[in-house]
Amino acid sequence: MLSKVLSAAVVGIDAYIVKVEAHLEGKLPRFTTVGLPEGAVRESKERVQAAVKNSGFRFPVKLITINLAPADVRKEGAAFDLPIAVGILAAVGQVDDSRLQDYVILGELSLDGSLRPIHGILPIAVQVAKEKIRGVIVPTENAKEAAMARDLEVIPVSSLIEAVGFLNGDDSISAFHADLKEVFSSQRFYHLDFRDVKGQEHVKRALEVAAAGGHNIIMVGPPGSGKTMLAKRLPAILPDLSLEEALDTTKIHSVAGLLAENEALIATRPFRSPHHTISDAGLIGGGTIPRPGEVSLAHNGVLFLDELPEFKKNVLEVLRQPLEDGKVTISRAMLSLTYPAEFMLASAMNPCPCGYYTDPNRECSCTIPQIQRYRSRISGPLLDRIDIHIEVPAVKYKELSGDSIGESSANIRERVEETRQRQIARFKGHPGLFCNARMEPKEIRKYCRVDSQGHELLKMAITKLGLSARAYDRILKVSRTIADLEKSEHIKPEHVSEAIQYRSLDRKGIL
Repeated sequence: MLSKVLSAAVVGIDAYIVKVEAHLEGKLPRFTTVGLPEGAVRESKERVQAAVKNSGFRFPVKLITINLAPADVRKEGAAFDLPIAVGILAAVGQVDDSRLQDYVILGELSLDGSLRPIHGILPIAVQVAKEKIRGVIVPTENAKEAAMARDLEVIPVSSLIEAVGFLNGDDSISAFHADLKEVFSSQRFYHLDFRDVKGQEHVKRALEVAAAGGHNIIMVGPPGSGKTMLAKRLPAILPDLSLEEALDTTKIHSVAGLLAENEALIATRPFRSPHHTISDAGLIGGGTIPRPGEVSLAHNGVLFLDELPEFKKNVLEVLRQPLEDGKVTISRAMLSLTYPAEFMLASAMNPCPCGYYTDPNRECSCTIPQIQRYRSRISGPLLDRIDIHIEVPAVKYKELSGDSIGESSANIRERVEETRQRQIARFKGHPGLFCNARMEPKEIRKYCRVDSQGHELLKMAITKLGLSARAYDRILKVSRTIADLEKSEHIKPEHVSEAIQYRSLDRKGIL
């Protein structure tokens, strides 16, 4: 007796179809699962046996062999419970096999036969649609997420009994439908707004420039000056996610099991703020069975590192590859996975160990060598990838107590989106280049030309102000963004002057 059921699994953030083959023969009763099953898959035999019996079906007393093909790829998770149970019942004739090849079946079984939701439904649903398979049978809680895939019939079931009933022709179980565009538009809302921030207008300007050009930014200021408050509002001024970006972002969070209950799609740019005690594997991703890290969870959004010098040096150094390449590759003996990591880095730090080096109202207790050692925890190569350095002073009482309301995030985002569209049009013939921050030396020479006054300002910055040579390209890229914000085709001296102000940490003698 043999049956074949379609299921699926996830590797990285991509899915592939798994054929669950159930073979039964009349020997001594035994249950064996082959095809490189991991712990949760190996344990499924106990769950399946109890669920089948408690659902009122007859569990065959035979030698049962379950094969998960392809057999050379590791299988993990409890999503194979339902297809294994259906396969066993189909092999003994309790399930009609006429629909088995039309649907991919997924779900974790409880001992009473009810179904629990699983992780990674969206990438599986997208892959099933690509394979031109008719639909998926999934736990009810996963139906809305699965319905985000186009051209796919989603059958929600709450138990093994319902799944068997549908496969046996019960038409009372109807497909679940969701309007992808409606879900996308209804969830596109930011709860935090820049108008809530008192003062710090020059910092808001720097964040607008950073958002407009996709530049990484570091904020330096004493405790309580508003660095974290400002950073949390940064996603609200970035360009709105496109539908494709939203699907890519949701895939990663779905695989990681971080989607909130009843959240089918991430429609706003993610904001991730890991604690400084995080490990390199937690930041980049990894583990025995690799999982996406914070840099991938921040894909298409913002990764905020507060108290940057407090992070371990090896953790900060592993950031260099994703900042450069926009992706993370994790290699293990059995497989190599690549996760997307196209994020904007925002970071914050105190000016010194005690935090009050630049505060006019508090006396700093640190010595100059202590300050230099503290700041030197951020390596040159990492700082080289941060285009904008901005000082965030303590907010004055007059600004805190005032009734004035700042500009809203929506207004700032409108300018940022217009600026980004200008850059996309400029870089149309350059694949993979979509914002000024991603320009290489070749593009900088072509699109960041300055006049004689601009060259004089750059010369003064390098020679008299003591800025290092690595600041040169960064100043030009930021100048290009400032010019784009001003709708100027040419970089003017005032654009260069403003960009020079955003390199405070790069002055010789400070780091």
